[in-house]
Amino acid sequence: MTGAPATAAGGSGATPAHRGGKLGAAAVNQAGLWNIANILTMLRLLLVPGFVMLLLHDGGYDPVWRSFAWAAFAVAMITDVFDGHLARTYNLVTDFGKIADPIADKAIMGAALISLSSLGDLPWWITGVILFRELGITLMRFWVIRHSVIPASRGGKVKTLAQGIAVGMYVLALTGPLATLRFWVMMAAVVLTVVTGLDYVRQAVVLRRLGLAAERAAALEAVTVAAGLEDATGGRRPAEGVVDAEPAVDPTGEPPCGKPVGERVAGGRGPAEAER
Repeated sequence: MTGAPATAAGGSGATPAHRGGKLGAAAVNQAGLWNIANILTMLRLLLVPGFVMLLLHDGGYDPVWRSFAWAAFAVAMITDVFDGHLARTYNLVTDFGKIADPIADKAIMGAALISLSSLGDLPWWITGVILFRELGITLMRFWVIRHSVIPASRGGKVKTLAQGIAVGMYVLALTGPLATLRFWVMMAAVVLTVVTGLDYVRQAVVLRRLGLAAERAAALEAVTVAAGLEDATGGRRPAEGVVDAEPAVDPTGEPPCGKPVGERVAGGRGPAEAER
């Protein structure tokens, strides 16, 4: 007995809580569907129809209702930042979150762009370019997902921020110099959308090529190992538990291990016993 407590000696005693630890320490081991990151993602999905209703209310030109729509859009953009941060920080990444998070992102942005273009506030070609890029990159992520995951680049994050600011400015009923400013902010967002989209395509092609090369190398190594085992066993593997039927014969004529010929070890029956 050392007098040490059970936890110090590796026993089953309770580990003292570390007051300075992260708030989500308890959630690290219980990352289920109903965690804070997934709840924020679900909230963002629920905000999509509400945002559209607020934006298009009373013909879509009431400044008050458009301010409400802007507030809903801003909440959706903020939750987009926080749910990913919480999932990574507190190890709350789930299969649902992997699928629902990008869907929620594209849903709120796509709903805003299409609604603004239908109102005549935003040219349809801008909506087309942004949606084509977002949909294409999402499909490309699934194209290479079994080889690797395309990480979010700094340019992609800047693009998302620029899109959010530009669309938010279009949702508000701005006039005068602010209306001109929002056009140039949207142009910057479109440029970032195209440039980062091309960079994602390059990454996807490289990752897929490396993944296929690694698969071919692994398959070749497996074939080589199998061929080596076949050569070492003379083309066959002895069945498990089967031994040679013929005993080894000593060149001097003496039976092995000093036992008489025909006698079995470990209680086996000899010829005389077999005849009885």
